[in-house]
Amino acid sequence: MAPNEAGDELVFFVNGKKVVEKDVDPETTLLTYLRRKLGLCGTKLGCGEGGCGACTVMISKYDPFRKKILHHTANACLFPVCALHHVAVTTVEGIGNTKSRLHPAQERIAKSHGSQCGFCTPGIVMSMYTLLRNNPEPRMEDIEDAFQGNLCRCTGYRPILEGYRTFAKDMNCCGRVANGTGCCRSGKENTTNGGCCGGKANGPGCCGGKANGPGCCMNGKEDNVTMTSSSLFNSSEFQPLDPTQEPIFPPELMTQSNKQQKQMRFKGERVMWIQPTTLNELVALKSQYPNAKLVVGNTEVGIEMRLKNLLYPVIIAPAWIPEMNAVQHTETGITIGAACTLKSVEEVMRKAVADLPPYKTEIFQAVLEQLRWFAGPQIRNVAAIGGNIMTASPISDLNPVLMASGSKLTLVSKEGKRTVTMDEKFFTGYRKTIVKPEEILLSVEIPYSKKGEYFSAFKQASRREDDIAIVTCGLRVLFQDGTSRVEEIKLSYGGMAPTTVLALKTCKELIGRDWNEKLLQDACRLLSSEMDLSPSAPGGMVDFRRTLTLSFFFKFYLTVLQKLSKSGTKTMCEPVPSNYISATELFHKDPIANAQLFQEVPKGQAVEDMVGRPLVHVSAAKQASGEAVYCDDIPHHENELYLTLVTSTKAHAKILSVDASEAQSVPGFVCFVSAKDVPGSNVTGIANDETVFAKDVVTCVGHIIGAVLADTQEHSRRAAKAVKIKYEELPPIVTIQEAIEKKSFFKDIKRINKGDVKKGFEESDHILEGEMYLGGQEHFYLETHCTLAVPKGEDGEMELFVSTQNPMKSQEFAANALGVPSNRIVVRVKRMGGGFGGKETRSTILTSVVAVAAFKTGHAVRCMLDRDEDMLISGGRHPFLGRYKVGFMKNGKVKSLEVQYYSNGGNSVDLSHGVMDRALLHLDNSYNIPNVSSVGIVCKTNLPSNTAFRGFGGPQGMMIAECWMSDVARKCGLPPEEVRKLNLYHEGDTTHFNQKLEGFTLRRCWDECLSSSGYHARKKLIEEFNKQNRWKKRGMSIIPTKFGISFTVPFLNQAGALLHVYTDGSVLLTHGGTEMGQGLHTKMIQVASRALGVPTSKIYISETSTNTVPNTSPTAASVSADINGMAVYNACQTILKRLEPIKQSNPKGSWEDWIKTAYESCVSLSATGFYRIPEVGYDFEKNEGKPFSYFSYGVACSEVEIDCLTGDHKNIRTDIVMDVGTSLNPAIDIGQIEGAFVQGIGLFTMEELRYSPEGNLYTRGPGMYKIPAFGDIPTEFNVSLLRDCPNSKAVYSSKAVGEPPLFLSASVFYAIKDAIYSARKDSGLTEAFRLDSPATPERIRNACVDIFTKMCPSAEPGTFKPWCVRV
Repeated sequence: MAPNEAGDELVFFVNGKKVVEKDVDPETTLLTYLRRKLGLCGTKLGCGEGGCGACTVMISKYDPFRKKILHHTANACLFPVCALHHVAVTTVEGIGNTKSRLHPAQERIAKSHGSQCGFCTPGIVMSMYTLLRNNPEPRMEDIEDAFQGNLCRCTGYRPILEGYRTFAKDMNCCGRVANGTGCCRSGKENTTNGGCCGGKANGPGCCGGKANGPGCCMNGKEDNVTMTSSSLFNSSEFQPLDPTQEPIFPPELMTQSNKQQKQMRFKGERVMWIQPTTLNELVALKSQYPNAKLVVGNTEVGIEMRLKNLLYPVIIAPAWIPEMNAVQHTETGITIGAACTLKSVEEVMRKAVADLPPYKTEIFQAVLEQLRWFAGPQIRNVAAIGGNIMTASPISDLNPVLMASGSKLTLVSKEGKRTVTMDEKFFTGYRKTIVKPEEILLSVEIPYSKKGEYFSAFKQASRREDDIAIVTCGLRVLFQDGTSRVEEIKLSYGGMAPTTVLALKTCKELIGRDWNEKLLQDACRLLSSEMDLSPSAPGGMVDFRRTLTLSFFFKFYLTVLQKLSKSGTKTMCEPVPSNYISATELFHKDPIANAQLFQEVPKGQAVEDMVGRPLVHVSAAKQASGEAVYCDDIPHHENELYLTLVTSTKAHAKILSVDASEAQSVPGFVCFVSAKDVPGSNVTGIANDETVFAKDVVTCVGHIIGAVLADTQEHSRRAAKAVKIKYEELPPIVTIQEAIEKKSFFKDIKRINKGDVKKGFEESDHILEGEMYLGGQEHFYLETHCTLAVPKGEDGEMELFVSTQNPMKSQEFAANALGVPSNRIVVRVKRMGGGFGGKETRSTILTSVVAVAAFKTGHAVRCMLDRDEDMLISGGRHPFLGRYKVGFMKNGKVKSLEVQYYSNGGNSVDLSHGVMDRALLHLDNSYNIPNVSSVGIVCKTNLPSNTAFRGFGGPQGMMIAECWMSDVARKCGLPPEEVRKLNLYHEGDTTHFNQKLEGFTLRRCWDECLSSSGYHARKKLIEEFNKQNRWKKRGMSIIPTKFGISFTVPFLNQAGALLHVYTDGSVLLTHGGTEMGQGLHTKMIQVASRALGVPTSKIYISETSTNTVPNTSPTAASVSADINGMAVYNACQTILKRLEPIKQSNPKGSWEDWIKTAYESCVSLSATGFYRIPEVGYDFEKNEGKPFSYFSYGVACSEVEIDCLTGDHKNIRTDIVMDVGTSLNPAIDIGQIEGAFVQGIGLFTMEELRYSPEGNLYTRGPGMYKIPAFGDIPTEFNVSLLRDCPNSKAVYSSKAVGEPPLFLSASVFYAIKDAIYSARKDSGLTEAFRLDSPATPERIRNACVDIFTKMCPSAEPGTFKPWCVRV
């Protein structure tokens, strides 16, 4: 860092310790400072753009304006260190640890099984902790709101909310009148499950009473021999929250606040940060540096500098200026200082709405409604209202409200002050305003509304919580006194142009008109022509956006009608029809309710035998306290270098030249690595069709061409951006459609044929044909790919610390690239922050590059990808196109099926053939189809290679089956659940790949799910609801799944284990599987504990490494617990056999005694274990053999509600019944079921990867790519494990659970489709329609055809170039 001329000292506190920094670089974020400088690695980097919450910390400061200490959460990845003067920071390490004591916020998330991979846990803990500091007795709603800015990809959120519900004052009961009839508390002791029966006493689950104790709802049911429990944790064990024990705010900062602040300056390598203290200083600085950026929260500038490569040499921070923090109530409205945070604006508005008469606060209520879904709390707490206005984003949530309300802005400069109204002239172009460079926005006045004035604001996004708008609006009307005649009207929209716009023409036409049906029709007609969009408009979704402008106006029209009739205005307008009223309701979510049911361990099972008990994940406490070490948390080595990749910006091109000369001038630059530096072979990949570095040709955007090494991550990033590459472009193939046209396929086309398809069609009553497209999915593990390579300096030895599911291939590929034998490379994996298949093979592309760099420099080299790089280069789930022709009888019985599956494999084979094999093996889902003809084709395209992802082709294969199944039911006019049940397999049937079904529990799951969900009764209620509501519709669907368990490549079905017993009796266990949050290590400890007969506390697993268990299969295909469990069991048996004589001679001895004797008798206390799954293997050519060891089964029933006007949907309830055999650990298994289900909700309803026609990925982070958030899970979420179904094929009668449940979320997709049918029926459409996956708001809205969609006809395909294409 450059010496700081001004010599200013930055003083702040971290976890109670004072930090004084003399030279600080303004480009350094708090996250970098905490992790590098202070070594506090509990705070994680998840996305670097404030979208995932993994880096959440608590910021505390004394507010001199309000004379109190404020605590709030913030994203450390965006928070500039320079903004920390006189601030106290609390990180996850500062509130508790496993060595002394955990804070209740840490303890409860751990013990309630709310931490799986643990990478998001510290951020979630800090969000909860901050809430408790501000409000020790929150309501459940407060808790849910506190997590709007936090994402988790493993748990499905339910256990986190369930654990934290124990802090809520309103949720220690089922919500019924306390102890009245049907209350979960009446007549029995305080219950264990957070004390809640889920509000459905005697409903689908257990009331939470001690199972089968007096008053348990499971009593009196038939043959309840096996005990069922619903308590996965016991909240009575939790330590109470004691607010008096929290660390105090540093007194020094209290006294500092009275002293006069002086201006601060910090100069870094490229940026100067100036923090003035008075308005005069600020005005002077702005005239001196007219192009300087004013930064309060750094939530926009921080992202621009990091992701958009923009540089602002001077940054001015106005946060201390009193005038810019002031709030004044004037005659006409409320004036808010431009540096006020959105959080404080919200507080001011909330108070105004409470204190003032409702007619004055129409606009304030609209502001609150927009702020409710505005980013997450971590952003709202620091982002300023002035920044939101001046950023001038065309999709700002607030600007349309400010514009429609005619808010006034006060600008100040050396010339003096001026006031401008935010009207159609304010925004002059994309992100430009009429504010002059030397002017500063001082404050904004939001006016009171008048009598007869009505205001609404609406926003539609891909996800409700923490998402940028697709279209947003502020709509205002003022009526002539006491009438319904329009005096003034302003309709302002965001997301419809490069700026926020007013619909001037429309408004002009409507003045003087009466508020009636005719006005509505004219307004929509005018709006549809005025709010037009070019079919190739940036952002895409053109029809949807145009329709939304009309839908929003219609909602406004109805809302105003309702208010007019309530106000008693003498009007000519007709009342709102009763079936339209729900269209005006603002979104409301009920508090969550749930029941998790599992089988208790048999009576008489030894207390220390943990198999079958809900044992907490062994690392949960460490994860909750930030002590768990992930790859990038490993301390830095001496002279360690940081690597940043240089990747292609073209999808298909020849490389003409690579010029790294400019990069060399970046400070800290060490060297550039490329293909010529590879000492061994540059050829790599599962099918040897990839390269470590691209040499002459690049075949996708994100293809690795080289890498830059420098002393820090910031320097290597800057240097990588300075590398210049010249290309000669070649035509790319991007989509499945283009690949089919150009016949660009990977060879090895698979087919499965059974029976006589032609004859089957001839015998059928009906034949249907159709097709369905399924989009891909990004893994979005919270921890991106990371590798640390440490060369050992002799004989080519190297140690690689990698976040990978596949240590063996990481070792093999790195050795291959370095030209050394595999025995010189050790790969070590402690844990991953999530994997989901994304780290099965694609992690190797990074590992090999880092290994080559370490070999070249002789230094340790580290690289953790940024989220945008990770999403760009690592590939995801395969997009699929399925074409089908199905023959069936009048009663819905399927006779014959012909399908073609196409997948988008990307630019290399990777695992695409395996994925397609599994899709073909699951094309039946759970249905018996006598005649089948199928073909699977993998398309070769210029996208980054797609890869394994939880389900591995199974979900795509089954989704297309459910698509034709629902078509069949429609065509026959029969209830879909009947047609599905009619076609289900029976015990002993053979599948289309000729495997006999044994232990077929699916029909049991089906019947149990139908009854526990109350399917038939609820179906009637839904029909009733749909009759009474025109613009909101409900739908329900029940979907089965059958998932084959085994690697489809037979030799991968093997595993090894290594077990050491030390002389003190402790056991060190290693096996071939890696831990990525799925609880594999926990289950292996349980298995070893039972096998050896020792308590789990004596067994430890440190890591997975290639020097303990060699040649391991990847931790994938859901079989890791099966095969590694058997290998562990095998090793334990070897040890026990050796101990047998010793035990016989001393039967009363303890484990420790026997071990000591064994050692002294020279008996080996180390053993390896090995297991392979017997007789699996399948021949596609002959359609014979046995591809799977056994099957996992499950059924889910889901109910949803859609908003037909906006395409929004909410998941009301889901009931799942899953067969997991005899569960090794019900807490982990239920966690896997919920996590997979919510990941599936993402796949089928939200997550959309968007590519340009040139093959460039737009969705490179959580800003544009939306995974499910806390608010997206079903409000009522019940999971039940099928009882009494032991599985003879796996360890201790258990079953695989990782992938099978994911497909069950198709029940949400088909429930949405069911609801859309109802909406289309109201528009007179009854025929079948196509709905591709995911069912995003755009697809839902466009499918609900009505008068508004007809006013916005689509452009003819082929007449324009779309902004994005379906790959």
